[in-house]
Amino acid sequence: MKLAALDPAELSARLRGPGLVLRTGPFWLRIASQLDSVAGALATLYAEQETLLAGQPQPFCDFDVRIDAVSGLRRWLRPQAQFLFDALKPFKPMALPHASAMMEWGLNWCVSSHCHQYIIIHAAVVERGGRAMLLPAPPGSGKSTLCAGLVNRGWRLLSDELTLIDPVSGELVPLARPVSLKNKSIDVIKAFAPEARFGPLTRDTVKGTVSHMRPPAASVQRDTERARLGWVVFPRYMAGSALNPMPLARGEALMALVDNAFNYHLHGRQGFDTLCDGVAAADCLRFEYSDLEQACAYFSALADAKEPLR
Repeated sequence: MKLAALDPAELSARLRGPGLVLRTGPFWLRIASQLDSVAGALATLYAEQETLLAGQPQPFCDFDVRIDAVSGLRRWLRPQAQFLFDALKPFKPMALPHASAMMEWGLNWCVSSHCHQYIIIHAAVVERGGRAMLLPAPPGSGKSTLCAGLVNRGWRLLSDELTLIDPVSGELVPLARPVSLKNKSIDVIKAFAPEARFGPLTRDTVKGTVSHMRPPAASVQRDTERARLGWVVFPRYMAGSALNPMPLARGEALMALVDNAFNYHLHGRQGFDTLCDGVAAADCLRFEYSDLEQACAYFSALADAKEPLR
């Protein structure tokens, strides 16, 4: 059953009771909260994700989390929210209006810190025609903006933040969760894709103003379909720049992926071989852009041509 099938009262009751169980990609989550802002964000951003009918057997949950207001004086004086993982507190509390964004950041931490059955790379990843495009880049590079643009122009979202690679098969594993956008990128994507759905604006975070875009329904519906690496692209947004794709040596691309990996060191020789094999079969580019529509058209042509565009 999709989460969207729950009415608001039932969703809140599950969150305030034993917790809402839902599946995202290969993981089952149990999320509990007394906060209306968390219920609202889940209803908007996870509407297409799978949950359970009342009375269904409960699956093993990979992550059991809670997001609630801090009790005591903090409840009245500068209220704060706390993220808990298995009753542990991995982060300092944040301002209460940041609770829904804190949930997303906390879930990213859960995956990146514990799911070592995968090689985990800090990168967006999208797919078209069975081939995946990996987009690793530092904050402020336009990675998430480009990712959001592509998935609103026919590409499938595998992940916005965490690329999961099966070290045995080399396949990329989908984790189609909300896309995190910051500051000017929010308005850019709202204008670029008016049909896209967004969660609340979270202001005055360490990243500025943040909002999350709901993953496209088609991406969530296909979130068990793995993909093979086709491209490794290092994007960089530069205001006023012409479209500038620049071929990148595969060795340099490999080392950049290692630099962006959370747990490469845990996979030893198998991790090295998996990344080498993936990069060897991929086209590698640095990519400067300023016009999002033009960038999306370039990559769609690249995918449909079945061969590199130079």
